[in-house]
Amino acid sequence: MTVPPATARARPAPPGRVAVIGGGLAGITAALRCADEGWEVDLLESRPNLGGLTHSFRRGDLDVDNGQHVFLRCCTAYLALLDRLGVTDKVFLQPRLAIEVRSPRPSGSRDEAVWLRRSALPAPLHLADSVLKYKPLGFRDRLRFGGAALALRKVDPAAPSSDAQSFGTWLAAHGQSEQAIARLWDLVGIATLNARAADASLGLAATVFQLGLLSEPAAADIGWSRVPLRELHGEPAHARLTEAGARVRLRTKVRALRPHEGGWRVIAGDTEIVADRVVLAVPPPVAEGLLPPGSLALPPGWAGELGSSPIVNVHVVFDREVMRVPFFAALDSPVQWVFDRTSQSGVDGGQYVAVSLSAADEEIDLPVAGLRELLLPALREVLRTTAGVRDFFVTRERHATFRPAPGCAALRPGPVTGTAGIVLAGAWTATGWPATMEGAVRSGEAAARAVLGAGAGTDGARLPARWPDRGRDQGISIETGGVL
Repeated sequence: MTVPPATARARPAPPGRVAVIGGGLAGITAALRCADEGWEVDLLESRPNLGGLTHSFRRGDLDVDNGQHVFLRCCTAYLALLDRLGVTDKVFLQPRLAIEVRSPRPSGSRDEAVWLRRSALPAPLHLADSVLKYKPLGFRDRLRFGGAALALRKVDPAAPSSDAQSFGTWLAAHGQSEQAIARLWDLVGIATLNARAADASLGLAATVFQLGLLSEPAAADIGWSRVPLRELHGEPAHARLTEAGARVRLRTKVRALRPHEGGWRVIAGDTEIVADRVVLAVPPPVAEGLLPPGSLALPPGWAGELGSSPIVNVHVVFDREVMRVPFFAALDSPVQWVFDRTSQSGVDGGQYVAVSLSAADEEIDLPVAGLRELLLPALREVLRTTAGVRDFFVTRERHATFRPAPGCAALRPGPVTGTAGIVLAGAWTATGWPATMEGAVRSGEAAARAVLGAGAGTDGARLPARWPDRGRDQGISIETGGVL
């Protein structure tokens, strides 16, 4: 009997076929995980590129990200995705947390930098020295920070009572003044929650501060991309998915799902795909429109009730250098966070900076001229510059994140729906995290677990540890069995 060579042997049949609808970080993660486990995968994305809300475009000679996206060292799932995409050399991660904080300078005053830095002490003492020297707050507020931080460590983020309460109300009840909330807690919270403390769920805020600032000393070290986001997410994801055997279908908008012989027929214009499983990695209103009735134990109109929060990004190209740090935060100013985008964008001469405005309900509808009138003088103040402006433009994400208001947890379903074969992914689902890149990746992981577990005839089967765990490499403790 002749034994065929190994190269000629037939590959084992795939366990099944899955259609992943949505090519953001959640969809990319779910599709890669399923493809790595041998499933036949189709990824359908309505846009001309992958990456979802983390994308880039060309403006003349500039590479422009739709917004500034950063991550923390505690974002272990996101770091593992970067490893799987082969792009860890394209990000920078601070060796130790350091945030410069600027305010408009009164005439004649000395220009003294204020920094929030961590020390090598164990958490939460790693922030003590920095907070005690934090001049934007009075000395009494600095002393009271420690008591609130210790109390926040004891909050159960998953408790319904935590989700029902406003973070701002909780802070006030724990001795935090309006100035302390605005100049310290909101400095971090508004950028990570996309909401001010008064409008945010205590449960989500506790997650952010416990994981980022009050657990491991290194957890809040900040990272960012050295390249345009399409080179970090979209393009490498397309390449890795293709290598894994997945079919990536761009400019393909799914219109409907129809039951078909125990699976689903995915209808996208002239394209129809029959799949055993479907992952909906799309925004809440799209998911609500595609899900069969009764799929979720939520009232009609739940997506609108969950709501969304906008982010506005203002991009300014100056004719000379105006800042020598990669980013800083601003207080007492309509400017919030400012990032140097020069090297990523390809600017030759001058400097390109981006202003990120989170929770931008008041700014989202302002015309470009109005935003320029409001922000350019304020930006010059905190930059301490009179440099000329070569270019000024605005990008807006009207529905950048779900609204993390008190009570939002009840409107965030898990991956498994009441309809067999359809699972959910997206940063808006019940990840335990706010709407961050980490939350999106974790949701994709949860969706893949649901697909693979169902395919194996078991519920919630664990994925093999095939992807590298950067969290352990970076000294971050990993918990299992909960939201982490």
